[in-house]
Amino acid sequence: MHVPVLKEEVLRFLDIKPNKNFIDCTAGEGGHTLAILGLNGPKGRVLAIDRDVRNISLVKEKAKEMGFGNRLVAVNGNYIDIESIVERYNFRDVSGIVFDLGLSSWHIDESGRGFTFTKNEFLDMRYSANNGITAWEIVNYWPEEDIVFILLNYGEENMARKIAKDIVAIRKVKKIDKSNELSEIVYRVTKSRKASARVFQALRIAVNDELENVSTVLPLAFNIIKPGGRLAVISFHSLEDRIVKKFFKDSKANILTKKPIIPSVEELKINPRSRSAKLRALIKPKQ
Repeated sequence: MHVPVLKEEVLRFLDIKPNKNFIDCTAGEGGHTLAILGLNGPKGRVLAIDRDVRNISLVKEKAKEMGFGNRLVAVNGNYIDIESIVERYNFRDVSGIVFDLGLSSWHIDESGRGFTFTKNEFLDMRYSANNGITAWEIVNYWPEEDIVFILLNYGEENMARKIAKDIVAIRKVKKIDKSNELSEIVYRVTKSRKASARVFQALRIAVNDELENVSTVLPLAFNIIKPGGRLAVISFHSLEDRIVKKFFKDSKANILTKKPIIPSVEELKINPRSRSAKLRALIKPKQ
């Protein structure tokens, strides 16, 4: 079941008001989008963007069932294209934008794309089939030094060089096709399942250009929000949070979260996967 992370906190920091327009740049299964639509009627709209066409179809269906369909603009696309998407759909007067940078439960549990080392799935790891490169291609064809770079910089894995060396040695004999095969290679080197989590995070980030995309989109989103509007960003690992924290500091905006907001004990009981979430929010100066 999909559980939106830090939902009440996001709604509070975005300061949802009737008839105001908002953008959800990572719609997922619609948790934040639908919650905003429940508060910004009767004329307020939400532009929901997601790279996965399955998610966009699901959000449209849910919004229609809840009577919000005419106020939802759902777009299958990459949030780094937010400027052209806003232009194409003439979505103006934006009071707030939210990013939930986490991996959805559906991607982990049901997508079959190899996002988790606990399953036996093909090493895809793309959020969208239009992405091009897969984790399988990186693992089986990229130079050893490039794999070392990914594991060190995107997974902060101390044994990156040894893991990459074993990957290259094994793929010469047989291609590494499945998530559990890669996990076993990592475990043989490190004797740690946590290392597998870091390796899979690193590959996912590389496949989907996650860090570069976050760095690119934050100033674009900030420019789209009207003066006095709000930006809320939920990150899930230190690499993302560093980018968000630096942007907030450099923006000279009114930062609403002096320290990042983390899930409550109650939320963690309901949704243990939210444990790494950190929410930061700001208000754009009125100039």
